[in-house]
Amino acid sequence: MVIAAWIVGLVAISGISSATGSNLTTDISFTNKPESQVARELLEEARGGTEQFWEQVVVQSDTLTVDDPAYQEFVTNLTAAIRGTDGAVDPQHVVNTYELQQVDPQQAAGLVSADRRTTIIPALLVGGLDEATDNVTLLEDTLHQFESDDFLVVTGGFASVNEAFTKASESDLGAEFKALPVALVVLVVVFGAVVAALLPMVFAFLAIGITFGLIAIVSQVFQMSFFVTNVMTMIGLAVGIDYALFVIARYREERRHGRDKYEAIGIAGDTGARAVLFSGFTVVIALFGMFVVPTSIFQSFAIGASLVVLVTIAQSVTLLPAVVSIMGDRINALSIPKIGGNSDHDEERGFWAGAARFVMANPWPMMLGTATLLIVMAIPYFSINLGASGTASLPEQYDARKAFDILDDEFSAGRIQPTDIVIQADNVNDPSIQAAIADLQDRLANDPEARYELVNGVEVLRDDLAVVSVAVPGEAASDEAIAAMKFIRSDIVPAAFNGTDANIYVGGPTAGNSDFFDVVDKYTPWVFAFVLGFSFVLLTLIFRSLVVPVKSIIMNLLSVGASYGVVVAIFQWGWLADPLGFTKVPSIEAWLPLFMFTILFGLSMDYHIFLLSRIRERFDETHNNTESVAFGLRRTANIITGAAAIMVAVFSGFALGDMPMFQQIGVGLAVSVFLDATIVRTILVPATMRLLGDRNWWMPTWLNWLPDLRVEREPAGAHEASPAGAAGGD
Repeated sequence: MVIAAWIVGLVAISGISSATGSNLTTDISFTNKPESQVARELLEEARGGTEQFWEQVVVQSDTLTVDDPAYQEFVTNLTAAIRGTDGAVDPQHVVNTYELQQVDPQQAAGLVSADRRTTIIPALLVGGLDEATDNVTLLEDTLHQFESDDFLVVTGGFASVNEAFTKASESDLGAEFKALPVALVVLVVVFGAVVAALLPMVFAFLAIGITFGLIAIVSQVFQMSFFVTNVMTMIGLAVGIDYALFVIARYREERRHGRDKYEAIGIAGDTGARAVLFSGFTVVIALFGMFVVPTSIFQSFAIGASLVVLVTIAQSVTLLPAVVSIMGDRINALSIPKIGGNSDHDEERGFWAGAARFVMANPWPMMLGTATLLIVMAIPYFSINLGASGTASLPEQYDARKAFDILDDEFSAGRIQPTDIVIQADNVNDPSIQAAIADLQDRLANDPEARYELVNGVEVLRDDLAVVSVAVPGEAASDEAIAAMKFIRSDIVPAAFNGTDANIYVGGPTAGNSDFFDVVDKYTPWVFAFVLGFSFVLLTLIFRSLVVPVKSIIMNLLSVGASYGVVVAIFQWGWLADPLGFTKVPSIEAWLPLFMFTILFGLSMDYHIFLLSRIRERFDETHNNTESVAFGLRRTANIITGAAAIMVAVFSGFALGDMPMFQQIGVGLAVSVFLDATIVRTILVPATMRLLGDRNWWMPTWLNWLPDLRVEREPAGAHEASPAGAAGGD
């Protein structure tokens, strides 16, 4: 029945998602209406519900200047071809410098570089962002027909940059799959059997496929970012493999201890699957901390990542036990001798048992040494510079990157993504408003630092709305561009429109980036408080202790902080960036610390819950803290190490992509999981538990009314049964 229900659900989700299609977008919007969002919505409304997306077609020659007849002929023919790009470009809004010379010589001169070897042909794409992004590919096809040895022709604009980021993201989407062979090898080593190793991978792919369908359905009613597919795939591979690994490992352990098939499944469900349930919901709640941030990108990440974790949880507690019950001991098929040995005798004398004894014999130096190491690793974080990946972070093979580099050298890179100054008044043609607009243009043109370049003059959209577009220096997310935009908001606009009744809104990509950074700064403390508070409450209920949650939170903060420091050192400072094949950038993605915190705090709780639940189980049986810690560490060591190795492999695969933003995610997550599964679990946890002794499990009596959510509820003697039945049949 369980398997049949999953098949029906899978067919239903596939059918609905196929019928509706996916409605993912690369657009990013706000739900708290900052100034840039208000400006954007006013412009969309005035333009019939869509934004305008201009492309700057760049023509450059190493041998000719714009004064040569051959250059003029080339540009004239190219302009005609652009206007003829069927349905992709508005032919009424395409112009070149030669045509403008007849009506506006000053504006015509602004389309030519100082050395007169480069010119710009502004062209307006048809449609909103998603349609314009599709249309820009048609424009690029037209431009490629004009490539020659004498002329370089490329285009740059918001749509072409957006398209380039989309293509790069799609390319990087396959990077994480490069880690799958490593994950398979780890699973084979852990289980010692090929079939048992393949099963978690099958379940991970199933969870990802189901979640793709769910995201397609959700995207019909909620704005979902295109980049959610990358994040969802990464998280799905990691938790999908890991959660199945934990349940299967517990089942096989109980079979080794002599349980029959159904009893082993029952214990695995009451322990391993129960741990997955609590760990998974911890991850989901942590992820949903991002949902309080009022931007579509964070909310998309929260929904997509949470969905794949929820699907994985559902599989692990329902479908996986059903499949295991059918397979029985055939799950051990294609076993590999001398691999995956993890008998109780091996555990008593193996590496992890020795490590536990050594750490607990020297708890103070072990704790102080590792804590100091993690704190030192976190130091670079305190010099972090938050920003966003700009066009310069694109691989050089993309035309949008080439156009940006040329515009940055010869004109103003801000032409690609201009800043819009939106003027709203009862009558924008009123003499006082017109005088204020003229004053605005004058102040921009005569800026003491010469930072601004008027792009399209004044555009009157309605009687009550006009817009002035201006190019600011640098990339849209750079400190230089944001400082110039903020000066417009704080100084130029108030001075120009002083005494008028106009409402002025400064929008555009640079303003949007600035508002995004402000939102992240404002909501980060709230998200941190939410995740930390919930984690404390849940761990208190699971372990019936106030000490364990405090320790776990501190340890998680140490590992997350260390990973922050590594990301800053590699990507912002450039340490080992070239040897490792990473891209040094001036700033770390503004959303990365918050995103990493929610992901890592959820995932790191997995290991703490699985390890500490086994320790607590043993402590309840023996009331011997030291022996319980050693038991829990050696009993979970191989499984947790394997699970962590899989996560590190998946996240490292993510770091193999070309996009700096994904490289930063992959490195940060991989480093944190590695530290958490090695230094924290093997040293800090046993050292602190040895030092605190029975105080680890202190719980005031007045809190006894709290519900008991302990994970391990294993029947007495579960570890005392003879292994005689381990090889038994179904």
